[in-house]
Amino acid sequence: MKFRKLHSTVVNNVNAASIINFLFQEDIIGADDMRSLLRIRDDPQQQCSELLALLHTSGNRNAFVQLYGAIKQESHLQWLVEDIDTFADRATLTAQQPSSTNAAGFYSVRERS
Repeated sequence: MKFRKLHSTVVNNVNAASIINFLFQEDIIGADDMRSLLRIRDDPQQQCSELLALLHTSGNRNAFVQLYGAIKQESHLQWLVEDIDTFADRATLTAQQPSSTNAAGFYSVRERS
């Protein structure tokens, strides 16, 4: 979900060509998809957008874990890794927000399931 929320940021900043081979190596995308993505050379943003769409529709539970790992290996994208981590932290905090106050005015926090 966090990658969907950060779609534009990822598309505008990640060079998909540099991670497509990694995702193939990790068995996240197949050979046909890899070749198809690598044919999109003239428009890096379209290539990245197509890659993200492929990962979203793949149903592979590890797809975005591996994408995160690939982004993390790109030293110039450490700021993006931090943004992804911050986004994940905010989502966790939002899920843990107080649901109501008790008679003493303290919040009762819902437990995460």
